[in-house]
Order: sequence, then structure tokens, then C-alpha cells
Amino acid sequence: MIMEYNFRQLERKWQDHWVKTGAYKVSNNSTKPKCYVLDMFPYPSGAGLHVGHPLGFIASDIYARYKRLKGFNVLHPMGYDAFGLPAEQYAIETGQHPAVTTEANIRTFRQQLDNIGFSFDWEREINTSDPSYYKWTQHIFLQLYGSWYNRHAAKAENIETLIRIFEQEGNIHQECPGDRSLRFSADTWNNWTYEEQQQALMEYRLAYLAYAEVNWCPVLGTVLANDEVINGVSERGGHPVIKKKMRQWFLRITEYADRLLEGLETVQFSDAMKDMQRNWIGKSQGAEIKFNVAGSLENIVVYTTRPDTIFGVDFMVVAPEHELVDAITTDAQSQAVSDYREYVQSRSERERMAEVKQITGCFTGAYAVNPFDGRQIPIWISEYVLAGYGTGAIMAVPCGDARDFGFARHFNIPITNIIGDAFNGEEANATKDAILQNSGFLNGKPMREAMDIVAEKIEQLGIGKRQINYKMRDAGFSRQRYWGEPFPIVFRNGVPEALDVSELPLELPHVENYRPGEEGEGPLANVTEWVNLPSEPGTSLKRETNTMPGYAGSSWYFLRYMDPNNAETFCDRKVSDYWGQVDLYIGGTEHAVGHLLYSRLWTKVLFDLGLIGFDEPYKKLVNQGMIGGSSRLVYRVRGTNQFVSAGLRDQYETDELHVDVNIVDGVELDTEAFRQWRTDYANAQFILENGKYICGTQLEKMSKRLFNTVNPDMVVEKFGADTFRMYEMFLGPIEQSKPWETKGIEGVHRFLKKVWRLFYDENKGLVVKDEAPTAEEMKSLHKAIRKIDEDSERLSFNTAVSAFMVCANELTDQKCHKKAVLEQLLVLLTPYAPHMSEELWAAIGNSGSILDAAFPVFEAKYVAESTKEYPVSVNGKLRTTINISLDVEQAEAEQIALGNEVVQKWLEGKTPKKIIFVKGKMINVVV
Repeated sequence: MIMEYNFRQLERKWQDHWVKTGAYKVSNNSTKPKCYVLDMFPYPSGAGLHVGHPLGFIASDIYARYKRLKGFNVLHPMGYDAFGLPAEQYAIETGQHPAVTTEANIRTFRQQLDNIGFSFDWEREINTSDPSYYKWTQHIFLQLYGSWYNRHAAKAENIETLIRIFEQEGNIHQECPGDRSLRFSADTWNNWTYEEQQQALMEYRLAYLAYAEVNWCPVLGTVLANDEVINGVSERGGHPVIKKKMRQWFLRITEYADRLLEGLETVQFSDAMKDMQRNWIGKSQGAEIKFNVAGSLENIVVYTTRPDTIFGVDFMVVAPEHELVDAITTDAQSQAVSDYREYVQSRSERERMAEVKQITGCFTGAYAVNPFDGRQIPIWISEYVLAGYGTGAIMAVPCGDARDFGFARHFNIPITNIIGDAFNGEEANATKDAILQNSGFLNGKPMREAMDIVAEKIEQLGIGKRQINYKMRDAGFSRQRYWGEPFPIVFRNGVPEALDVSELPLELPHVENYRPGEEGEGPLANVTEWVNLPSEPGTSLKRETNTMPGYAGSSWYFLRYMDPNNAETFCDRKVSDYWGQVDLYIGGTEHAVGHLLYSRLWTKVLFDLGLIGFDEPYKKLVNQGMIGGSSRLVYRVRGTNQFVSAGLRDQYETDELHVDVNIVDGVELDTEAFRQWRTDYANAQFILENGKYICGTQLEKMSKRLFNTVNPDMVVEKFGADTFRMYEMFLGPIEQSKPWETKGIEGVHRFLKKVWRLFYDENKGLVVKDEAPTAEEMKSLHKAIRKIDEDSERLSFNTAVSAFMVCANELTDQKCHKKAVLEQLLVLLTPYAPHMSEELWAAIGNSGSILDAAFPVFEAKYVAESTKEYPVSVNGKLRTTINISLDVEQAEAEQIALGNEVVQKWLEGKTPKKIIFVKGKMINVVV
């Protein structure tokens, strides 16, 4: 029997016990209501976890345990997002194979997670780099490759249905999402070669091949997603990124734009998260208008949301990479255009779109013709127009658009005023409420009315049409790197073909080096015996050398957790019908327009194909904040090996240096540990204040570089897992970012010791009794039940921890050692401090695990007030307060008031004229 609160011993004891008894094993067959709680699963880095990482995991674990106590069958799994560029780079840096480093990193993560006492069902553990897992990632990719989006049915269908349509009627009723100019009849289709048919189908497939400009990082030897490029360099390593045309796989997410928007109305995401996704999708309504190029057979189609401003177009801007640039550029401008395009090649998309003062562009020498007034409009190229958005060309209206205005001013382009007094000549006005001027047949028309007039006119003239556009573009799905899922695709004489499902998984071959191929292909291009397959004479059969991006495995992992050992399918339909959507998903906002959008897309496709029964993966999403590091600083006297304490540093010229927070107690530096920390500090001398060296502090991102990371293993070793769990929650609301302060953890640890002393006395041992609780004890308990139940349900864990502290203080003051009260308190505490709760549950004689106890039921009768503190006035002036029963009547209230010593003093022996008694509110004695 553990008499003292020996957290190390009891936590190891119960963690071992839970493993041996399979305490967290979850069944797919249960009569209980289900609850699926999920974390965005971690990438297992070589650095391991610091105390900021488990914040979301602890929150989800508390909620999962809470719902279990409330009678739910709870799925709470964990696994590893193990493929991707970071693992490959780490392997290169350490000279090891990524499979080896990933396995070692997973072992470290698993040990750290186990130390914290999570309720994960480890029998459901998944690893995206395991062939038994990525077999099904490849399988789902083939579902995408083998499907198209039927716009009439608003759903994905098997590509075979499209082939039958083409055989019967061509594509006359099926606008091509890839090449909108593609038109063919049934006869044409039926007379095409196999290769020609496959090329046409590629323009419809949900997973398709295309040549596209990509973010190519020569140093990393890979293509990067837009969100992996910051200010023209790679997010990882800071290496230069350039634009390069390469054959890439894409997912046709643009076909799902409307459904992705509509789905946001059905899920519980924060408003900020929904806005991020809406802005990324960027739906807009407008028109496409064709402008002929003067003196040429070419024409440029622009997309505009403001067709009403057609007479205010003063110039046109096309993307530097637009296919018509070479055709329309004049000889005189050829060199300038070439130089400018070379400059744009070095710019990231984020830089090109940023709202900065720098304005760049180049005149092509060509002019477009306004289709309504014949005015010639100069055609420029500029980096702020992207080829992938709309048509890659814009009509610029400087009086109504700030960016166009700045461009016109910079390059001295005359500005036409079509909005009269609404334009002051000094800045653009994007109003939609002006009366149009200088606008031909639109003169005198309100702008909002003119939008429809112009849209109708261009359709009548056959020079345009109404159009809905999206800022979002199709998702790049290729990476020129090794450590990712191989594509289950072979090229027969250059034509892609899907592998048969029986050939999956297509496993990664082992490679010794990770250099890119000769033409920038992925490292797999160097494994010629794997790439080149045996084939008949005259036939070339090659594998795809790109690999899938990191988000491939994470787009569907929530489904595999449901049925992780199924060798026949990615998830049995009966199982996914039982678990359904994830009820609570916890993760960071950084995945708002990456993982979350892709996961929603994959879910909708699988739903359309009848493979699952819901089309949104996550019912409720909570974005946890970041735990920042509270850095510690020392001050070296410039040019010496002396370090001056923070309070004295103004007396010296100093250099500010970061020091390892783990050798600082609060703000007091362990000077001997500092000397041992690094060899260049071995002979450090210290200028102390009051005998101590006091460090400076600074709140920053937790980072190894700043020496402010705290290993959770150290915290658990010093204070225990239960303390660590509760302290992370006590720091503040889960959604908010907050600093870590190791010193503050001691208060939570003292609280748990206080709870322990309700059960154990140092001298007497176990002091819990089977006595009836008092009314005050039951009141304290049920106040806690109500508060903690409400707070746990709404994920307000910091206020729940405060409620525990209040309850423990009250029960301590009441000297409560009643089993009827304390065992209920333990059940409340179980999600937060499971180890202590399990230990004390057994100590007071309960059989079975507290994990399976029923959550206490709040009973209002125990907290109902029986008395009221009445304010008592004499002649309208408050003189005292008296506690009186709530059911007292007038006569008794008068008697109590007149018997009060303070009231008698103010009466001075006089007889009251009357006594005013307002039940439940006040008493006033009138003399």
C-alpha cells in the first residue's frame, strides 16, 4: 500500500496495469453511443516532444476519458504521419536511411506519450510509411484516378460512366474542366486512338497529369507546395526556390469548390477557420470578356467581377507566363519582356501576391481593343497576375481598383474617370454605388444595374459569358523526393495506366542516395531496375518516379483508425457507418488550407463512390493554441568571461545570450551547471546580486535554438504525469497561446498532494470512513460536479482545474474523509489525473477500474440555498444583515428583526410605526 503520494511508483504501476489488462482497447461492436476523439497525428521528428506538443493530446485525452465515464464507447487512437520531406532531410543530414530514423523517432515519441498516461488504443496504431498502410493510400489514389466529377449529378462517378457518355454523344453536354476548349462528337471519340482517348479522359479525371509551373528547390531536389515556400526560399532550410515546368500529378479539388463551401455550414469549426477556408476557395461571380489584340488574330480573355467598369479599362495585364506573351510581344519590347520574365521566375507566388509598395511590370508593345468603344488598350505583363487564377489576364480599371491605380501612377498610364465625384484623382474607389459616366451606353446607370446589362450584352454579341470563378487551384500531388508513397501507375509507351489492386502495395525500393534525377525527377529515377519494367519488344513500360506528398496519408487516416487491421479494404463500410464522423478533432490552425481541405475532399469523393456514408470527416474542430517558451537570458560583460546578474547589467556593456532553461530555477541560474553546460563557459565568473545570479526573461516560440524547450519527460520525472497533465490545462483556455513556466507547476502539484491527504494521513494511514456526509460536504461535491461536468463538455479545462482546487480546499476545511463524497470526487478527477484516481479508487476498497465508473450525476437539491441574507434598514438606512430562512413569513421576519441587537440599538427603545418586509429581498424598520 502506497502511504505517501509517491507519484513515480504509482504512475508506473497503473500504466503497466492498463497495458496488461487492455484497459484502452476499443470494440467496433457496442450498444453504447459512440464518440470519436482524434488528434492531428504528429510527425515523429528526431527532436522528440517538448512540453508544447502534448497540449492538444492532453485536451483530447481528458475529453475522451470524460465521455467514457459518461457511458460512451470512445475511439481515441494515435499514430504517426511518417512520410515527407522533413524525414528525408533528417536522414540526409544524419547519413541514415529515413526508414531507420523514422522507426527510431517513433520509439522515442511512443515512450514520451506513454509517460504522460494517454488512453490511446495502441492496437490501432498506424504509420503512414508502413506498406500495409500506404497500400490503401495507393488504393484510394486509384479511386481518384478512376473517377470524374459529373457536374449534372454534382458527384464523383467512375470514369467508365464518362466513357459510355462519350461513346454515345461525345462531350457536348460535359464541359471539360481541364481544357474548356475541348469539344468532340461521338464519332470523333469512337475514331480516336487509345492514346487520344486517354488524353481526353485525363482532362476529366479527379487525379490527373499535367505540365505545370511548380516551386522547384534545386538544393532540396524537390517540388514544394505554396505553403512550403516563404519569401522565395524553402520553409525548411531557407534554400532558393525557382519556377520550373514539370509533369505533375494534381487533384481536381476545384470541382468540389461549391461543396467544400456548403459543407462549412454543417460543421462546428471556428468562424476564423471557416473564413480561412472560404478565402482560400475564393468564390466570385463575374464575367469572361474577349478582347481582340490589335493587328493580330489573337485574342485575350479576361475574367472580371466588375463588368460594369468595362469603359474604365485603361490597360490590360497578363501573367508573365501566359501562353500569348511570346505571340503578342513586339520586337522592340522583346528583350525587356525576356528580362522581366526571368526576374519573375525567382519570385515565389506569395511574394508576387503580397500587398507591397514595390510595383513591377513590363509593356509588351501590344494593344487590346475594347469591344464596346474600339479604344486601344496597352497590354502589360506583371508579377501580380498569376497564370493559374481566372484566365491569367485582367482588365485594369485604375479609378476603381487600388492596385491598378498604383500601377497606372507608377508607369504614367492615363486614368479614365467613370465614377464622377466618387473618384478624387488621388486614390481608387472600389464603390459599386456610383452613377456611371464616360461609359457609352451605360452613362447614367447605377453600377449595380450595369453589371447585368454588360453581362447580357457580351453574351448577345458572343464575346463573353457570365462566369463563376474560384481563387483556389487544383492541388499539386507530386513530389520529387524519395520518402513518400510511390504512385501505383505505370507508363506504357508514355500513356499512364493504373496498377491492379492485387499488385498493391507498390513498395518503395531501397536507395542509398537521394539526389534528384538528371531532369529534376525524384530520386527514384536513379533506380533504373525499379523504373524500367520487363515488356514486349517495341513496348516501353516505366514506373512513375514522383512520390505522393505528405498530405496523402493524412487525408484519410481517420478512417483507417476505425478498422486498422483489415486486409481486404481500407475500412469496412459497417465499421465506418458505426463510427461515422470524428466527433472532436484537435489540431493547429496551420493546417487550415492544407490538410483540412484535402481531407474534406477525399472524404467527399469516397462518399460519392459509396465507400463511406458521410461527406464531412470532422464534426467539430478545435484549434489548440501554442505553448511558447519563456526564455532565460544571461548577460556577458563585453570582451570578458564575466556574467552580470540582470539587475546590475545597466552598469556594464553586455551581450545578451540565451541559456538552457533547464538549469534555471525560476529566474535563478545554477551557476555550477552553467559552467558545465558548455566548454566555453567552463571558467565563467559571475557578478551576483544578493548572492544570486538572476536571469532575464523573454517570451518566444519554443525552439531548440533558443534553449527554451522543456522535455516533458523531465517534468513528469520531477512532478508526475498527473501534475503535468493538469498544469498544461491550467495554463489557460486551450485555444489560446500561452507561455510555459516550470515554476508555476508547483501549485498544481500541491493541489494533488492536498487531494491525497483527504485519503491518507501521514501518521494514521488511510482515513476514509463510511459515514454519512454533511449537507455542506454534499454541497461542495455537487457544486464541483455541476461545474466540472459543464466545463469538461465545453473543453474549458482550465476552469475545471480551478473548480477542483476550490472543492479540495472546501473539503479540507470541512475535514471531510467520507467515502461517499471522496469516491465521487475521484471519478470527476479521473480524466485529468487518472493515475492518482485509479490508485485511490482501489485504496478505498472499490473493485474494478475507475475507468469504468459512472460519471457523478448532479443533484440540485444539494446546492439549493435554504436561507437568505436579508439587508435590514432602519428608516431606510442599511444597519445590518441577518440570515433568515427562505420560507419565513411576515410575522416571524418582524420578530427576528426586532430581536437583533444592532436593530435594537438604532431603535433607541422606540416602538416601530411599521415594518416593511419584501420576501426574498429586504426588511425596513420605520420608526
